[in-house]
Amino acid sequence: MPRERFISAIDVGTTKICTIVGRLLPDDQVEVLGVGIAPSRGLRRGMVVNIEEAVESIQASVDQAERASGQRITRALVGIAGSHIESVNNKGIVAISHPNRVITAEDVSRAIDSARTVSIPSNREILHIIPRGYVVDGQDGVRNPIGMSGLRLEVEAHIVTGAATAIHNLTQCFQQLGIDVDELVLEPLASGEAVLTEEEREIGVALADIGGGTTDVAVYSDGAVWHSASIPVGGYQLTRDLAIGLQTPYAVAEEIKQKYGYALPQEISIDDAVPVQTFGSSSPRPVSRRRISEILQERLVEIFGLIHREVERAGKEKLLPAGFVLTGGSAKLSGIDELARQYLQVPVRVGYPVGAVGLVDKVGDPAFATSVGLLLWAVRYGEEGRPGRRSRPRGRGFFSRVLDWLREFLPQ
Repeated sequence: MPRERFISAIDVGTTKICTIVGRLLPDDQVEVLGVGIAPSRGLRRGMVVNIEEAVESIQASVDQAERASGQRITRALVGIAGSHIESVNNKGIVAISHPNRVITAEDVSRAIDSARTVSIPSNREILHIIPRGYVVDGQDGVRNPIGMSGLRLEVEAHIVTGAATAIHNLTQCFQQLGIDVDELVLEPLASGEAVLTEEEREIGVALADIGGGTTDVAVYSDGAVWHSASIPVGGYQLTRDLAIGLQTPYAVAEEIKQKYGYALPQEISIDDAVPVQTFGSSSPRPVSRRRISEILQERLVEIFGLIHREVERAGKEKLLPAGFVLTGGSAKLSGIDELARQYLQVPVRVGYPVGAVGLVDKVGDPAFATSVGLLLWAVRYGEEGRPGRRSRPRGRGFFSRVLDWLREFLPQ
């Protein structure tokens, strides 16, 4: 009887830490067994600024997930984001070495290694090298060249890099907890696994994951990612704008956003008011709900403008027939899809994570797109992962690899 395989994923966000434990089913589906959510401390705009506080937050989330699933977490896929993320597309070209000119997996690996030679500063590290497509002797549009005949193989790869210090600080948190990081996965790429359809990725779509501290963007075309970026504005700024504009504590502003927030002020009656506890007042005072909506809309328009700028940088502003998919916690704001549709003048929908079974009532929410996507990433790309990916963070030594080998023979 084959041993059950369990997968853990941890989304380290600016406002919350989410840990999910899943079990791989025989049909390559993943069943969610346990979820742990804890408030995030020690992070700012997706990056660790206080390791001690971040470790405590991650530990609280992991403890909850372990209790819920009955499984101990010793290794996990971890989501990474932040304004330090950059991406570039690069080509790699190799000659086919085999005497019969049949392309092998080794040739593909050499081509990807050739694409890796892009110049990056010494203070940055490569997170992903994702093949977008191959060209065999001038024939483009090749998805899998293995087994084909040719003299020359080209690959176009999407390369994602991050600041070495930001990567090290994040992995150090998990080292202190005794959790091995199987892979650092860029969060919008993980979210895309959970909320995008194959048809959307093929025809052209932009994903915007509006989280607490960042809005993470991934632009897809011809079935693969073309551009990725992280914008340092998110749901935190929406709440902060309300706190300042309404002169109310941050916690009250967050509650108001969730209860009464709406992205289209013109659709709210000018007489519609809600009670708000403000500074210097012993009792709540009425505040126009339209005013609340106007504050939120102003910031949302700024976010949509920044998202559109990333699409322009990718050169795809006229090439996204599937439009935009909004996900992340802030995508739950009522009317946000219609406002984006009016501003961007393209199709827009809110993306809910799909593809997992089990506790779907707990994770079937845009706020869990990255967490579910991390599980799906592990299932779809397996132990080998995407060709050319950075499979494990640096710093894993001989003894860590020995422990990984031993775990294959130990019961869970």
